[in-house]
Amino acid sequence: MTRTCAVAPFVGPAGRILDRAIADAGVDRFMIFVTNAVKHFKFEQRGKRRLHKRPNAYEIDRCRWWLDQERALIRAELVVALGATAARGVLGRTVSIAKVRGQILSEEASGSVLVTIHPSYLLRIQSDEHQAKKADAYNRFLRDLRVCAKALHDSKKNPALRRTRGGKMGTIRSLSSAKRQGQEGAE
Repeated sequence: MTRTCAVAPFVGPAGRILDRAIADAGVDRFMIFVTNAVKHFKFEQRGKRRLHKRPNAYEIDRCRWWLDQERALIRAELVVALGATAARGVLGRTVSIAKVRGQILSEEASGSVLVTIHPSYLLRIQSDEHQAKKADAYNRFLRDLRVCAKALHDSKKNPALRRTRGGKMGTIRSLSSAKRQGQEGAE
């Protein structure tokens, strides 16, 4: 089953974790554009619950043009890909989150990209004995977002650090810092 989402991304429990982490990392929430790599919600019905189903490579690739349109409008300085689906959508290829996590990648086609976990991963760490693991995972996620905050802060202090490609910066996934030039009232 598939349904098209007409609502804002990250409005549930994962969104609350993301909002908390953004604030804890010291990033201005109003300077961030949030979107989804795949523009539909695929799910499996289990009783009254709808369980999210991971999109396949074809679905991710078919939604890439939306990301390109958003990139052209937003002109992000830095993109944060939250999870494997986002990374594939932004980079156009599969990457190992464990290998590239927390590093700012300079991609020719995608600009500056940081890959990290999806906040829903933190929700899946559930049992009491894993509270330390959950806290550690959140702190690592926070460190990743602080890398972004530092990079954005440094680029504001020294505009020569900004990497441009024909006037456009980066691609958008779930979290990308963007200068919304003239776009504040567009929502």
